[in-house]
Amino acid sequence: MDATAAPLEGVLAAARAWLAQDPDEVTRAELAALIRDAEAGDAAAADDLHDRFGARLAFGTAGLRGRLGAGSNRMNRVLVAQAAAGFAAYLVEKAGSAGTDAPPTVVIGYDGRRNSDVFAQDSAELFAGAGLRAILLPRLLPTPVLAFAVRHLGADAGVMVTASHNPPDDNGYKVYLGGADEGSQIVSPADAEIAAHIDRVAAEASVADLPRGAYELADEAVIDAYVAATATVAPAPAGAAGMNWVYTAMHGVGYETLSAILRLAGYPLPVVVEQQIEPDGAFPTVAFPNPEEPGAMDLSFATAREAGAEFVLANDPDADRLAVAIPDPAAEGGWRRLTGNETGLLLGWRAAQRAADAGLVAPASLACSLVSSPGLETVADHYGLDFHATLTGFKWISRAPGLVFGFEEALGYLVNPETVRDKDGVSAAVALLGMIAEAREQGRTLADLLDQFAATFGFFQSGQVSLRVDDVSIIARIMAALRAAPPTEIGGVAVERFEDLLTGDEDASADVPPADVLRLRLVDGSRVIVRPSGTEPKLKAYLDARGDSADDAAARLAALDAGARALIAAAQA
Repeated sequence: MDATAAPLEGVLAAARAWLAQDPDEVTRAELAALIRDAEAGDAAAADDLHDRFGARLAFGTAGLRGRLGAGSNRMNRVLVAQAAAGFAAYLVEKAGSAGTDAPPTVVIGYDGRRNSDVFAQDSAELFAGAGLRAILLPRLLPTPVLAFAVRHLGADAGVMVTASHNPPDDNGYKVYLGGADEGSQIVSPADAEIAAHIDRVAAEASVADLPRGAYELADEAVIDAYVAATATVAPAPAGAAGMNWVYTAMHGVGYETLSAILRLAGYPLPVVVEQQIEPDGAFPTVAFPNPEEPGAMDLSFATAREAGAEFVLANDPDADRLAVAIPDPAAEGGWRRLTGNETGLLLGWRAAQRAADAGLVAPASLACSLVSSPGLETVADHYGLDFHATLTGFKWISRAPGLVFGFEEALGYLVNPETVRDKDGVSAAVALLGMIAEAREQGRTLADLLDQFAATFGFFQSGQVSLRVDDVSIIARIMAALRAAPPTEIGGVAVERFEDLLTGDEDASADVPPADVLRLRLVDGSRVIVRPSGTEPKLKAYLDARGDSADDAAARLAALDAGARALIAAAQA
């Protein structure tokens, strides 16, 4: 046997063992064909098997997320079964350590992606088979409903089967903890502890031999409770009458729940983007079902032009994010999507005003991820509130002490932390509708609110440079190059301070745990933050500038953008 045959034989053995325990006819046929072709000498099939079995989808604080297909490096029923059994073992162990006699309770939700319902049902059966009380939500629903259900039902944990706004061929497995974690997503060390249990199951058990049991189907009262709680975020004021707006679910699961809330809260229903309003895991009208991506909201804008709408709201497919667009004659097509920072600052302003009206001061707080606009700290200072900058992800934002509002620039907003400890694009939509309706009472628009914010707090501009790669090692090389030779200027402006949050050196602040993040502060008050994406094969540079006017801030941001692109290109060379 030659040197190249031995690794293939190992991969073939792993593939055959996987095939023997795979309950899915589709992935079984897919894998059987690859094995047959690789055994016959097909190099492409062999390469495909190496990709599928040369690694394993890693379970981390974001749970699992990857492309659908057979193999340990794909999302499929075998991998999900191993994850469910491992998570169940973790919950049983945790309950035992706490001296709890009652079996742990876990709630499972799912969205409209391919196989989400199958993965959710498998998980519910395996949780029940492991002795847990398993409660499956009654139909496909937004991720925030699952996060709500964990707290509402007093569950020990929750699982949401979703890949959020990832490409159509992806799916994922997001994990929440109840109790002291209050329905937030997992953080370290829980991720490593769960991963160890999953790896043990994968090594020691066949999925075919894992016990399954009977699960409960959640009552509609859980969804009714979420609808009722979210409607109280912003009951419709008089200014909501006659509101003309457009909404898209982007082929996701948001509209059924949102429309029920709108009726209860008293808002007029929107003009919907008919081609995208029903759940469809194939996402036929968008290349990438993420409202941030170019072209993703084109149908929304066309619908808005035809309807003469005042604004557009869009949820991503699992409705945990919210995008907002307003008419803008200077924009292509006459519509401009607000950045996540613009929307987050408006909602943060709203939250701070309401906190002040309720007599709240520090330690009540506003929080955002460290890559989101520094403008939120200015708002917090203005109203006497605390401010916290966290690592990216709502698993961190939701844990900020005294939280009354949190956001991150990637269109995520947490407006009702007493109800949902995760980003929630549905409740954020209701909060924003309330702001718009109140402005309408005074003859003002959403654009006017943006102008008022700038006049009150200053002119903030944010941008982002993204590098998508096929080989993630490129990202590591760029980060290493920047650490080895920190830049002294960006876009012609001197770097005042270079902070490496991974090493926690003397220039890095202690406000977040160690992370693979570089933060560069410039002498003019601008900021550049560079980090790998946590969910996609991307390197991201987040740019923030503050100017004396809108034009000044825009000019500073443009210089930052050009400088950041040059910096990344040089580090990649």
